Amino acid sequence: MNNLTYFFVFCLLASLSHAIELDFCVGDSSLPRGPKGYVCKDPARVTTDDFVYTGFRGERTITNVFGNNVTLAFSDAFPALNGLGISMARLDFGVGGVIPLHSHRTSEVLILAKGSIIAGFIDANNTPYYKRLQVGDVMVFPQAMLHFQINVGRTPATAFVSLNGANPALQLTTPSLFAGNLPADIAEQITLLSHKEVMRMKRMFGTA
Repeated sequence: MNNLTYFFVFCLLASLSHAIELDFCVGDSSLPRGPKGYVCKDPARVTTDDFVYTGFRGERTITNVFGNNVTLAFSDAFPALNGLGISMARLDFGVGGVIPLHSHRTSEVLILAKGSIIAGFIDANNTPYYKRLQVGDVMVFPQAMLHFQINVGRTPATAFVSLNGANPALQLTTPSLFAGNLPADIAEQITLLSHKEVMRMKRMFGTA
């Protein structure tokens, strides 16, 4: 093998040895978070409780305009996820509640635990893929696709999602247009809504 080949083999072995240096990296949330997550907690201080998240227990109160309640389990709340490149959330829907059209920088897997919802996404060709889900059904939402969930049952619904990123981000389409400081005249032009309709939406989000 030539010197360049030896160099690449050495780099590969070095990266693998670094990857298996620690079995896990429970985040130390007492220190600032960096671009790649939290600094690892001292293994001598790690306990079983660090690997258990209890924040999904109990019932949820639905108070927002969309009729939902979202409980996040990201690495800041569940330190054992630190460095694993995954995150989770619990979605609760009141009767008629929705998770409105939104996107993440990651892919998402949803499993329905209670009730019945319509879930779907819209691809880059504006083709919608949606289906009414029952308890136990699982649906995948590909990375960056606009997607949504609607409670179409007669009772509250609950779903759990997992995302393949530590910080998947969330951009809700409707609040992005009407809940921020985007001027009404620009919102009218890019949505084709009338001034009256735009102002109604902005008043709904308290920005009129």
